[in-house]
Amino acid sequence: MTEKIDFTVAIPTYNGANLLPGLLERLRNQLHIENLSWEIIIVDNNSNDNTAQVVKSYQENWNCPYPLKYCFEPQQGAAYARNKAVEVASGKLIGFLDDDNYPAPTWVAAAYSFGEQHPLVGAYGSQIHGEYEVEPPENFEKIACFLAITERGNDPHQYKLQMKILPPGAGLVVRKQAWEKTVPKNLILNHKGRDAGLASEDLEAVLHIQLGGWEIWYNPEMHVYHQIPAWRLQKQHLISLFRCVGLSKHHLRMLRTRPWKRPLASLVYLMNDLRKIILYALKYKSAVKKDLIRACEFELLVSSFLSPFFLLKIIYLNSWLLKQKNHTYTHNWWELKWKNQLKIYL
Repeated sequence: MTEKIDFTVAIPTYNGANLLPGLLERLRNQLHIENLSWEIIIVDNNSNDNTAQVVKSYQENWNCPYPLKYCFEPQQGAAYARNKAVEVASGKLIGFLDDDNYPAPTWVAAAYSFGEQHPLVGAYGSQIHGEYEVEPPENFEKIACFLAITERGNDPHQYKLQMKILPPGAGLVVRKQAWEKTVPKNLILNHKGRDAGLASEDLEAVLHIQLGGWEIWYNPEMHVYHQIPAWRLQKQHLISLFRCVGLSKHHLRMLRTRPWKRPLASLVYLMNDLRKIILYALKYKSAVKKDLIRACEFELLVSSFLSPFFLLKIIYLNSWLLKQKNHTYTHNWWELKWKNQLKIYL
């Protein structure tokens, strides 16, 4: 008889061979889990390093009562990896850790306990602290949340829809039932990810859960330490990140808006974004070019304004063209088949 699994730790990773050992050691040393049946699943998202070999080596010397499993997801993108994790997970609660998210010794116990105590919660996020390879720039706390640093106090609270704030995918726990019932297999913002200039596919997934009627919470008892290498604090990377987040914003706004309100809401958002850009430029002037934090904030404003046009071109237009291409291919295939059949009869 198969043992019932209460909790799954899912680790989507791409080329995470160097980071996985540190994470697995922390999971190997979790506390207060004596009466908990749980598992760990590594989801290899098409890595081209020796991630598979690292996991295999750990599996051979694991010797823990909770299993360490490995699966492969060839389709690139965090959302595809998370969907794969949900598909293969045995636990009713699934805790997502990126390969650079190192959990506190009580993270698994705290994550499971919160889910058991709140049966209406579809997803809940951790308190995430940054561990920086180099000192962050001055006033970095103003933009730290964009690197999934989530320090929102020591009291648990619910994210209401009107707050327009959600927990990031790092350190997120989801109820398997909620994910399967509400999250689409193909998320719009997972469309080739950063290569397409987009981000926030984790927020899109959580928003679908929230719109599906499930509660979303912040649980400060779940502590995660996000490893931030020096390159992630460089100006080029940060500007690119803010551009991707801004260009994805229109889709999240429209998901929160009733379909019949979207045309007017789009116009209102557009005008308001333009107003914010003008006011910000007038207020900070040259600081937008000289100060890193101001430059990131301004990039977010400009990209948010451009978001509907960008998404129309990259996502919606491309999707329509793909459908037309598939239709044409199908039409030509039937035409060719008909001609071949005609030759037989003639």
